Amino acid sequence: MSDIAKQREAIIRKYFDGCNEANVEKMMQCFTKDAVHYFPPGLPDIPWRSARTIAEKWVWCVENFGSSWTIENVLVGSDGLEAVIEWTHWKTKLGEALRGDEWYRFDADTGLITEIRAYYASRADKERPMNELEGFDYAGRGYALEPPVQR
Repeated sequence: MSDIAKQREAIIRKYFDGCNEANVEKMMQCFTKDAVHYFPPGLPDIPWRSARTIAEKWVWCVENFGSSWTIENVLVGSDGLEAVIEWTHWKTKLGEALRGDEWYRFDADTGLITEIRAYYASRADKERPMNELEGFDYAGRGYALEPPVQR
């Protein structure tokens, strides 16, 4: 793996650590000030615009849903300007989880995240405790089957 790919993966992992810690400042350190986080339709107040908004919205999710996240896979483009990850969003207070992917764009000068585009593995179905691809062997592929330990 190239040095730039390692740096980009490290910034994504720092961002997820900040999410899991509900640490606004740590998350904000990973973004340009004008970063944007896009989501599929159906959520209120989207897209999230600005590093602070992104960070504060995730803290709200931790506080209200018991949210925590695991990164399942990371791929970084050869030029280091884009990356894609696979994740699981655990909502422990609701007894739910959602799997999906995110596409990242990075600022060429700073290496910070400028944009995230989230894609869900399936439409959110409140009747199912785990929203994921039907028939995919998550356990067999080594994916997290339980949320990470809360810090």
